[in-house]
Amino acid sequence: MAPGRKGRIARRAAVIAVVVALSLTMEIAGHQATPPAERNEISYTTLHALVPLVFAACAAIAWKIAPTRAPARLMVAFVVLWIPQSIYRVIGEWEWLWPVVRGVDLGWAVIAGIIVLVYPKGFLSDRFDRWVAGIAFVASIVNLLAVLLLASPESAGCAACAPNPYRLAEAPQLFALIDVGYRIVGVGLALAIAARLLVRWVRASVPARTVAFLMPLALFAWATTLAAQAVTYAAATTTDIVLATVSLIAIASIPVSFDAGVAHARNMRARVADLMRITREGADRGLWAESLARTLRDASVRVFWWDEERGRYADAAGVPIDEAEADPRGSHSILPVASPLGAPIALIRHDRVLTDNMRLLDGVSSALRLSVDNGRLRSEVERTLEQVRQSRQRIVEAGVEARRRIERDLHDGAQQHLVSLGMRLRLAANQARDRGIEPLGAEIDATIAMLNDALKELRELAHGIHPSLLSQGGLALAVPELAGRCPVPVAVDVQAEGRLPELIESTAYFVVAEALANVAKHSGATRAWVRARIEDGELVIVVRDNGRGGASIDAGTGMLGIVDRVEALDGTLEVESPPGAGTTLTIRMPLPKASA
Repeated sequence: MAPGRKGRIARRAAVIAVVVALSLTMEIAGHQATPPAERNEISYTTLHALVPLVFAACAAIAWKIAPTRAPARLMVAFVVLWIPQSIYRVIGEWEWLWPVVRGVDLGWAVIAGIIVLVYPKGFLSDRFDRWVAGIAFVASIVNLLAVLLLASPESAGCAACAPNPYRLAEAPQLFALIDVGYRIVGVGLALAIAARLLVRWVRASVPARTVAFLMPLALFAWATTLAAQAVTYAAATTTDIVLATVSLIAIASIPVSFDAGVAHARNMRARVADLMRITREGADRGLWAESLARTLRDASVRVFWWDEERGRYADAAGVPIDEAEADPRGSHSILPVASPLGAPIALIRHDRVLTDNMRLLDGVSSALRLSVDNGRLRSEVERTLEQVRQSRQRIVEAGVEARRRIERDLHDGAQQHLVSLGMRLRLAANQARDRGIEPLGAEIDATIAMLNDALKELRELAHGIHPSLLSQGGLALAVPELAGRCPVPVAVDVQAEGRLPELIESTAYFVVAEALANVAKHSGATRAWVRARIEDGELVIVVRDNGRGGASIDAGTGMLGIVDRVEALDGTLEVESPPGAGTTLTIRMPLPKASA
């Protein structure tokens, strides 16, 4: 944790601890200073003392999770303004202090109402909120001035207090009118806020209800009990203890509701991570919209994607967006999503209440942008890989064709010339002997023997370039002949029924040739086995030896050559080569459906 952050946390904790200690001290002092006959019940006094503790605890949480610092500061201010209710017996002799305290002793109610107004954004977001806050502030100033300038200890409900030094006139009826009017204004504002929240909650969609599920109920209960208390205050009767208890519980539930709603909103943002996980590979558009609706818990969510060809937005089914969907006066809002370069990607139509949680919508935008980018990159990579695969296959095919052409040229050209030359030399040797020139005949015979050796080597070279047996009889003839030329005894089992595509046969032949060459050169084996068969639409070739093992794909160019040939045909190579236990190569090459 950064040192600066530690300091901020320590300061906040110290502030909360100080106001809590001050509140409890004043609560206890006020209770002790009150005559026993006038004291409230211990249960009510305890509950009254717990209310600021709840606000202080919620302030600590709000400092951590709220979108701004204002809610936490308001909750701390509530704790401070809660104190005056219980300390008139303590400060009554201080004539300069008690009128000021009496003038602000309902400030906690104003603070509680503002806490509701800033929910959940952390600030006053619309005209109604600002008007309510302004009216409450003006009414509080008027009440403070009325107490300072008109209140006497008796009219202010503090008969044991010292005279009011700020009083300018004796107008008890005017003061009573202002005092009761202030409370009525407060009740009216609280009821207006509660009714507005309750109506919005009833009419709202699922996401709106989940974000604000406790606040309307708590505020409505408090406003109702506040109205009843205002009536009893105006009638100068004693407030019912049950009503007062319900009011305290409702007040204490306001910060709890605030933190619970903000925590729920944060949890919704956390679910965006699941949305990104679901769509990390570029999910299809229909699945993306369904996943988004589940994440936001808003079944009305619709996603309209930008159609570059038609220059319009349309949903996954191709239905274009209409004007009613984008009506800013409706119950839904439109969230545009664009690429980092500003190119349009999509429009997300969502419940308007989600605009209170812009961090959530920012996360959704990032998830959609990432999903689109991942899908585009994935398509580009797949397209590139397909191009590479096709290019490798063309290279292999070109190699096969080149070898066949060279083999044909050698057979039809150089070999035929050498055979003709051998026949002419044989004829010349016979003529030399007929003329009695034996030394010349012997020399020509030696030349013919050298020519036959060269012809044999040329045939072997042509066979290695492209074996004629492979062209004539396929793997069933070519592989046994290939195994016969290996210095290590090889058992062959080829069950490739019929002829396979030429490219498959050629690749399989040279793969087996390279594998047997590795067996002869590097394995130290005394036996080897080659098996080839068709399984589930694939040509499966297994080359095994009983050598020293320890082979790997990266061991040398021979193994890499096998990998290149096999992968060019979308095949796979598996190597099992534990030290001392021989090596097994398993090659799988998919066959065209007609061949399979």
